[in-house]
Amino acid sequence: MQLHQLKPTHKQRAAKIIGRGGRRGHYCGSGVPKGRSRAANVKPVIRELLKRYPKRRGYKFKTLSEKIAVLDLGILDKKFDTGQIVSPQILIERRLVRRIGGAVPQIKILEEAR
Repeated sequence: MQLHQLKPTHKQRAAKIIGRGGRRGHYCGSGVPKGRSRAANVKPVIRELLKRYPKRRGYKFKTLSEKIAVLDLGILDKKFDTGQIVSPQILIERRLVRRIGGAVPQIKILEEAR
């Protein structure tokens, strides 16, 4: 037996005819032609709009570091006597702390560096 004498044991399936119109629509099952089949060529407009907005961490971009005034414990020892009341309003009056954005900031008192 030789190669030209071989025959298949089952019948061949009929070839699917594509691109002849009918009920299959514009491309008739043959796919979208050329560059339109590549997803990278078409840029979604919404992606371009989203990339313009600044992105920062946290819920609604609130940052605590801008609204906290830091004060040294050694400065309080020099400016106040023992038993005196220390409040944010008094610190602003004595010009040890500034207002931030027109509002009284939160104050963090740190220990002196040794």
